[in-house]
Amino acid sequence: MRTLVIKGFFYLAGLIVIAMGVTLTIKSNLGAGAWDAVNVGLTEQIGLTIGTWVMVIGGFLIVTNAWIAKEKPDLPAVITILVLGKFIDFWMLQVFDHLVFQAFFMKLMTLILGIVIIAIGVSLYLQPKFSLNPVDGFMVALQKRFGFSITKAKTLTESFALVLALVLGGPIGIGTIVILLGIGPCIQFFDSKANYMMNKLIAAE
Repeated sequence: MRTLVIKGFFYLAGLIVIAMGVTLTIKSNLGAGAWDAVNVGLTEQIGLTIGTWVMVIGGFLIVTNAWIAKEKPDLPAVITILVLGKFIDFWMLQVFDHLVFQAFFMKLMTLILGIVIIAIGVSLYLQPKFSLNPVDGFMVALQKRFGFSITKAKTLTESFALVLALVLGGPIGIGTIVILLGIGPCIQFFDSKANYMMNKLIAAE
């Protein structure tokens, strides 16, 4: 029971932290990650909140991923999109609603901080090995169905989102490239630390 509680804490805390980081990258106004830019573009073109689109697209991807991988839908992943969607709206609309930077340096610092926070969040939420964010599940589904490497599958899913974001007029910019290049190494840096911390808590009497 103790182990499950600790793993659950890491999972939920990680998702909440990811939502905060995503918000900061959007607020930097230098360009968001490809999938986040899709959600922003949909909000600007159609309406609804960014968090709502996270949940809508996430639900669509849960079904799509199951079809691609020829597996049953990963229903627990609904928790992932609900937490991410609700907390992105919380950070965007309640906490950082009036956060606007004019100076490029401040925008860049906000972007970098957002990337680091996303990486910390991803490192936390991956440790328990619970259901993946459907966007990550999309990558895994392609890998399972077509035998792609993780790198190739990730490149394909990000490229798809990038094209969709451009069509929708989402915030694609230099920040998008920085996120694409920087997020992987950041996650790798924090992953071992998050793993050590979780296992130490589980082992503690």
